[in-house]
Amino acid sequence: MNVDKILAIAGKPGLFELKLQTRSGFLAESILDGKKITVGLRNNVSLLTEISIYTYNEDKPLVEIMRAIAIKENEGPAISIKEDNAKLIAYFKEIVPDYDQDRVYVSDIKKVLNWYNLLQAKGMVSKDEPTIANAEEIKEQVVEEVTQGETETSETKTKKPTKKTKKEE
Repeated sequence: MNVDKILAIAGKPGLFELKLQTRSGFLAESILDGKKITVGLRNNVSLLTEISIYTYNEDKPLVEIMRAIAIKENEGPAISIKEDNAKLIAYFKEIVPDYDQDRVYVSDIKKVLNWYNLLQAKGMVSKDEPTIANAEEIKEQVVEEVTQGETETSETKTKKPTKKTKKEE
Protein backbone atom coordinates (compact mmCIF):
# COMPACT_ATOMS: atom_id res chain seq x y z
CA MET A 1 0.00 0.00 0.00
CA ASN A 2 1.65 3.20 -1.15
CA VAL A 3 -0.10 6.26 0.28
CA ASP A 4 2.87 8.64 0.41
CA LYS A 5 1.16 11.24 -1.78
CA ILE A 6 -2.48 10.73 -0.77
CA LEU A 7 -4.10 13.81 0.77
CA ALA A 8 -7.24 14.62 2.70
CA ILE A 9 -8.35 18.21 2.14
CA ALA A 10 -10.71 19.82 4.64
CA GLY A 11 -13.99 20.79 3.02
CA LYS A 12 -13.46 18.53 -0.01
CA PRO A 13 -15.03 15.08 -0.25
CA GLY A 14 -12.84 12.04 -0.85
CA LEU A 15 -9.10 11.76 -1.16
CA PHE A 16 -6.61 13.38 -3.50
CA GLU A 17 -3.28 12.43 -4.99
CA LEU A 18 -0.56 15.07 -4.90
CA LYS A 19 0.61 15.72 -8.45
CA LEU A 20 2.96 18.71 -8.24
CA GLN A 21 3.83 21.66 -6.09
CA THR A 22 3.33 25.23 -7.28
CA ARG A 23 4.37 28.62 -5.89
CA SER A 24 1.02 29.24 -4.27
CA GLY A 25 0.15 25.68 -3.23
CA PHE A 26 -0.08 22.47 -5.21
CA LEU A 27 -2.01 20.54 -7.82
CA ALA A 28 -3.98 17.50 -6.67
CA GLU A 29 -6.08 14.93 -8.53
CA SER A 30 -9.25 13.52 -7.00
CA ILE A 31 -9.13 9.77 -6.51
CA LEU A 32 -12.91 9.76 -6.63
CA ASP A 33 -13.47 11.25 -10.09
CA GLY A 34 -10.01 12.13 -11.46
CA LYS A 35 -10.62 15.90 -11.55
CA LYS A 36 -7.59 18.07 -10.92
CA ILE A 37 -7.79 20.96 -8.48
CA THR A 38 -5.38 23.57 -7.23
CA VAL A 39 -5.07 23.83 -3.49
CA GLY A 40 -3.78 26.97 -1.83
CA LEU A 41 -1.49 27.06 1.15
CA ARG A 42 -4.33 28.27 3.35
CA ASN A 43 -6.32 25.05 2.95
CA ASN A 44 -6.14 22.52 5.75
CA VAL A 45 -4.44 19.51 4.14
CA SER A 46 -3.29 16.25 5.74
CA LEU A 47 -1.23 13.43 4.32
CA LEU A 48 -2.71 10.02 5.12
CA THR A 49 0.70 8.94 6.39
CA GLU A 50 0.47 11.61 9.11
CA ILE A 51 -3.04 10.75 10.33
CA SER A 52 -3.45 8.43 13.29
CA ILE A 53 -6.24 7.09 15.49
CA TYR A 54 -6.29 7.48 19.26
CA THR A 55 -5.85 4.27 21.26
CA TYR A 56 -5.52 3.75 25.00
CA ASN A 57 -1.79 3.00 24.67
CA GLU A 58 -0.45 5.13 21.81
CA ASP A 59 -1.74 6.60 18.57
CA LYS A 60 -2.01 4.08 15.75
CA PRO A 61 -1.16 5.26 12.20
CA LEU A 62 -4.04 5.21 9.73
CA VAL A 63 -1.95 3.18 7.29
CA GLU A 64 -1.72 0.33 9.81
CA ILE A 65 -5.48 0.43 10.37
CA MET A 66 -6.14 0.27 6.63
CA ARG A 67 -3.75 -2.66 6.36
CA ALA A 68 -5.64 -4.42 9.19
CA ILE A 69 -8.92 -3.87 7.32
CA ALA A 70 -7.32 -5.25 4.13
CA ILE A 71 -6.21 -8.35 6.02
CA LYS A 72 -9.64 -8.83 7.61
CA GLU A 73 -11.46 -8.34 4.30
CA ASN A 74 -8.87 -10.18 2.17
CA GLU A 75 -8.28 -6.90 0.26
CA GLY A 76 -12.01 -6.57 -0.39
CA PRO A 77 -14.30 -3.69 0.54
CA ALA A 78 -15.12 -2.90 4.16
CA ILE A 79 -18.69 -2.65 5.43
CA SER A 80 -20.77 0.24 4.17
CA ILE A 81 -20.70 3.48 6.10
CA LYS A 82 -24.50 3.49 5.85
CA GLU A 83 -24.76 0.68 8.41
CA ASP A 84 -26.09 1.63 11.83
CA ASN A 85 -23.67 3.08 14.34
CA ALA A 86 -23.61 -0.02 16.57
CA LYS A 87 -22.45 -2.21 13.64
CA LEU A 88 -19.79 0.32 12.64
CA ILE A 89 -18.43 0.50 16.20
CA ALA A 90 -18.39 -3.29 16.53
CA TYR A 91 -16.61 -3.64 13.18
CA PHE A 92 -14.01 -1.01 14.07
CA LYS A 93 -13.47 -2.64 17.47
CA GLU A 94 -12.53 -5.86 15.62
CA ILE A 95 -9.95 -3.92 13.61
CA VAL A 96 -8.58 -1.75 16.44
CA PRO A 97 -9.60 -3.38 19.73
CA ASP A 98 -7.91 -0.75 21.93
CA TYR A 99 -9.14 2.42 20.19
CA ASP A 100 -10.10 5.24 22.55
CA GLN A 101 -13.90 5.26 22.46
CA ASP A 102 -14.08 8.67 24.13
CA ARG A 103 -11.95 10.44 21.50
CA VAL A 104 -12.77 8.45 18.32
CA TYR A 105 -16.29 9.26 17.18
CA VAL A 106 -18.57 7.37 14.81
CA SER A 107 -17.93 10.12 12.23
CA ASP A 108 -14.19 9.29 12.43
CA ILE A 109 -14.93 5.60 11.93
CA LYS A 110 -17.11 6.40 8.91
CA LYS A 111 -14.36 8.55 7.44
CA VAL A 112 -11.73 5.81 7.84
CA LEU A 113 -14.01 3.18 6.31
CA ASN A 114 -15.02 5.52 3.49
CA TRP A 115 -11.36 6.30 2.70
CA TYR A 116 -10.48 2.61 2.83
CA ASN A 117 -13.30 1.71 0.42
CA LEU A 118 -12.25 4.51 -1.92
CA LEU A 119 -8.61 3.36 -1.98
CA GLN A 120 -9.69 -0.29 -2.26
CA ALA A 121 -11.88 0.48 -5.30
CA LYS A 122 -8.82 2.01 -7.00
CA GLY A 123 -6.62 -0.98 -6.11
CA MET A 124 -4.45 1.02 -3.74
CA VAL A 125 -4.75 -1.19 -0.63
CA SER A 126 -3.02 -4.43 0.16
CA LYS A 127 -2.18 -6.78 2.98
CA ASP A 128 1.53 -6.11 2.45
CA GLU A 129 3.54 -3.89 4.72
CA PRO A 130 2.91 -0.22 3.94
CA THR A 131 5.55 1.43 1.77
CA ILE A 132 5.86 4.80 3.39
CA ALA A 133 8.88 6.82 2.31
CA ASN A 134 11.15 6.20 5.26
CA ALA A 135 13.12 9.30 6.20
CA GLU A 136 16.10 7.23 7.39
CA GLU A 137 16.32 5.32 4.09
CA ILE A 138 16.11 8.56 2.10
CA LYS A 139 18.72 10.16 4.35
CA GLU A 140 21.07 7.18 3.87
CA GLN A 141 20.65 7.38 0.08
CA VAL A 142 21.40 11.11 0.06
CA VAL A 143 24.46 10.67 2.29
CA GLU A 144 25.69 7.85 0.05
CA GLU A 145 25.23 9.96 -3.10
CA VAL A 146 26.96 12.95 -1.51
CA THR A 147 29.81 10.75 -0.28
CA GLN A 148 30.26 9.25 -3.75
CA GLY A 149 30.17 12.73 -5.26
CA GLU A 150 32.83 13.99 -2.82
CA THR A 151 35.08 11.02 -3.59
CA GLU A 152 34.76 11.60 -7.32
CA THR A 153 35.35 15.33 -7.07
CA SER A 154 38.31 15.01 -4.71
CA GLU A 155 39.98 12.57 -7.10
CA THR A 156 39.42 14.77 -10.15
CA LYS A 157 39.89 18.10 -8.42
CA THR A 158 43.18 19.93 -8.93
CA LYS A 159 44.32 22.49 -6.48
CA LYS A 160 43.94 26.00 -7.83
CA PRO A 161 46.63 28.51 -7.00
CA THR A 162 45.49 31.02 -4.46
CA LYS A 163 45.80 34.72 -5.01
CA LYS A 164 48.42 36.48 -2.99
CA THR A 165 47.29 39.35 -0.90
CA LYS A 166 49.21 42.59 -0.68
CA LYS A 167 50.53 41.66 2.76
CA GLU A 168 52.08 38.40 1.44
CA GLU A 169 53.93 40.21 -1.32
